[in-house]
Amino acid sequence: MSIYELFKTKEVYIGLYILFINTAGFIITALDKYYAKTHRWRIAEKFFFIVSLMGGAAGVLMGMKVIRHKTLHKSFTIGIPFLFIMNIGCLLLYIYVFYLK
Repeated sequence: MSIYELFKTKEVYIGLYILFINTAGFIITALDKYYAKTHRWRIAEKFFFIVSLMGGAAGVLMGMKVIRHKTLHKSFTIGIPFLFIMNIGCLLLYIYVFYLK
């Protein structure tokens, strides 16, 4: 399979989307930590949840753990892992419906 044929498959685009949205989730977590340390305008908490809901919960969760940011907020310590589990569930449902059924 050539690289051109590979990029015709939807799985590649789904994988790239997951990679992009999780990288974005990690970056916004790091950026918000930087903004907090430098006393700048912060990123709205609802934006973290929107990114997580769109599939970026793993990136936000990694950012929380690695950078140690937002780890004392109950809405984040419960909400982001819940959205991560939902993201995994949606991915498994997609695999089941389109590949295993």
